[in-house]
Formats: sequence, structure tokens, C-alpha cells
Amino acid sequence: MSKSTNTKPLSARVAAAEVLAHVLRGQSLSALLPKYASRVLEKERSLFKEICFGSLRWYPQIALLIKRLVEKPLREKDLEIQGLIACGIYQLMHMRTSEHAVVNETVAATKGLNRVWAKGLVNAVLRTFQREKASLLQEQLDNSVFQTAHPKWLLKKLEQAWSPDLAAEIVSGNNERGPMTLRVNTLRQTRDDYLERLKATDIIAERTQYSSVGITLEAAVDVLQLPGFEEGEISVQDEAAQLAASLLLLEPNQIVLDACCAPGGKTCHILETEPGIKSLLAIDSEPRRLLKVEENLDRLKLQSDLKAADASDLDAWWDKTPFDRILLDAPCSATGVIRRHPDIKILRKPSDIDKLAEIQATLLERLWQTLANEGILVYATCSVLPEENDQVVKAFVGSREDVEIMTIDASWGEITDCGRQLFPTTDGHDGFYYARLRKIGRPV
Repeated sequence: MSKSTNTKPLSARVAAAEVLAHVLRGQSLSALLPKYASRVLEKERSLFKEICFGSLRWYPQIALLIKRLVEKPLREKDLEIQGLIACGIYQLMHMRTSEHAVVNETVAATKGLNRVWAKGLVNAVLRTFQREKASLLQEQLDNSVFQTAHPKWLLKKLEQAWSPDLAAEIVSGNNERGPMTLRVNTLRQTRDDYLERLKATDIIAERTQYSSVGITLEAAVDVLQLPGFEEGEISVQDEAAQLAASLLLLEPNQIVLDACCAPGGKTCHILETEPGIKSLLAIDSEPRRLLKVEENLDRLKLQSDLKAADASDLDAWWDKTPFDRILLDAPCSATGVIRRHPDIKILRKPSDIDKLAEIQATLLERLWQTLANEGILVYATCSVLPEENDQVVKAFVGSREDVEIMTIDASWGEITDCGRQLFPTTDGHDGFYYARLRKIGRPV
């Protein structure tokens, strides 16, 4: 654990080093970022976030350099220093900041971390990297992990699943910054009307290619700069995620379930898409995450029944009333959204994929019991791995006689045996998978 206090303001580099250390110990960036950003001086917050995201995005590459430059591996309790060195190397490799300033400020950060003993080590490592950068990079020319900044196990899975060109495109997409995309609340206005409002505030934006309610900004902005955000007129949501609501084929008076709903983007979109549904139950296994769902609903002035429960434990939450529509946004590896969650490169392990596939299969089987005859279930993940997508759906369909695969007639993504797969695209959507299933006849 960090030795710094919880009240003292942190410099961008000290905070980033602590965040990286916590990620290396197994915590997620999304959980850490708000807590640390609030402790960084406002003028340094953009630098703090840039260093955090960039250092994690390129960490598989940086880790190889650290291994080469640090003779003796750092101890678990000193991962803050490893994080600090990683931040320094990232800045020297990928940022335009003066190298002199990077080295000086990074070395000075050892004091803020209460590890002054590491001052000489950090200084020596960064200066050696400056001096020997060309030869160090040359050494890694044939190292696929270094060249792609992806762990070896993930590269192997991508290469097994997709063509060489497509696997390379996925890797490239993962290493880019995802664009900021908005979803217009069409209960309040049209997309074209909102585009005019953005134009009036000198925010450059364009329509998304596939979502009929999406807008992509040329450059990210603070949400509070967006007209009508606080009033619930728009939400931030990737274009791929915006496709879920339309796939449900919603109609008035339907009873709808949004399983694994947090943070609530799709929950809100369902209500915006068909305000005439009879009811919407949104469940998530983590009560803490439901607070974000509630916050989004309140901002958009929408209502849904919320329940904290394990979706696979039907006795804990289901009242035996069948659902006409179910959205199962299943827990997954998140390999389609690495560019927004670069800590996945560190946190995810190859053994996780089989475990996640078992959870996905269990959720699909259990929730199917709650679906009305002729009802529709949309299975979704933000994964690009077939083990979590087509293979899960194919095994489920093959085990039952009361399910049919509904064709998704769309221009987006690649057609698969059971659904459609989207991949992360430059200046476009994230990676996502969708399959649409209908319940037919009597349950088996």
C-alpha cells in the first residue's frame, strides 16, 4: 500500500505511480481513477490521466524495458517505484514533454511517494534509457509482445480466432484512444437538433455511422461543457453499445429485464427507445455499481426497478413473471474495449477466459427460464474472443429445442454463425458481440 496520506494533494506523477502500483496488485483503473483524480491539483489532472492511460496502454512494452534496465526486480511493497519508472519511460517514449523535465519531475516524485531511497535508481534508469534508447528498441524488433504492446496469450488467441490482417487491426485499434461518443436522448430532441447545438458552442462533431442516435466528437471534452448534459439530454456511450436497444425489438407494454446492467447506459437507452414498455427491471450483482445506474436514471429523469442480485440466482430476485425481452450484457474479458480500459492488458489472465465462458453459459441457461414464449433475448459482450461469444451461444442453442437464432440484418460488424461481431475501429466504435435469440414452443 502507498505510504502517502489520503488528504495531501498529489502531483500528477506521484498519483499516476500509485495508480499503476495498485493496478499491478490487481485493482482496476476505473475504480482507482476517480479517487486519485480528486486528489490531484486541477491544473495537473489532464496530465495525470494521460500518464495513467498511456503507461498502461504501453505497459507490456515498458515492462520489458524495465526488466532490461533494473538489475534486481523490485519487491511487492515497492511497486510504486516500478509504476513511477513506467510513467517516466512512457513520457520519454510517447509524450512531447521536455526529456529534461520528465527525468527531473519523475525523480522528484520519489519524495512524494515517501521513497527517497529510490531517487538514484529512478534517475539512473531513466538516464540510461535516454542514452541507450536506440539500441534498447533495436533489441526488441523481433519481440511480438514489445511490438504490439499486448500479452503473448492474448496475441495467440487473436491470431487463432481471426485472419492475420484482422488480428493486426484489433491490436492496432486497442492501442489507440477511443473517441468520445454521445447518445442523444430522443425523448427530448432529434440528433440533428443536438448537432446544431454543438455547432453553436464550437464543438466539432458528426453522426455515428451505425447508431441512429449517436454523435462522435472530434475531440473529447468535459461532459459539463456539453449543452444539456446535466439536464439529461445526452449521455456518453460508445456506438457499439448503442446498438443493443434496437436489437431487442421493443414494443409498448412489454416486461423487460436488463441483466448485469451497470453502469446503466443500456438501461437508460431501453427507456429512451420505448417509453411505453410496461416495466423494466435492471439487476446487477454489485450494489455499489447500482449507484451509478441510479445516478444515470436520475439525470435522464427515467425510472426503472433496480435490484442488487446475482442474475443466475433466480430465487433471489425473480417473481416468476416472464419477461418479453431480456438483455444479457454478460460479464466478459472486455477484450473489445481495451483502448478504454488498458489495465485489461495487465489484469486479464488466459485462465480467465474459460471461467468467464462458464459464467456466461450459466447466465444464459438460467435467464432463459425467465423468458416468455416468443420472447427475445439479446446476448451481448464487449469481447472479441469467440470462446465468449459464438461458442457460448452455439453450445446453448445446440442443447435446447426451444430456441432459434434470429438473424441480425445489419451493415455493421462481421457475420458469425450465431450473431455479429464488431471490432475496435479508428475514430469509431469499440469491439462488441451480439446474438439475438427467440424462445419457441414449450420450454424443454
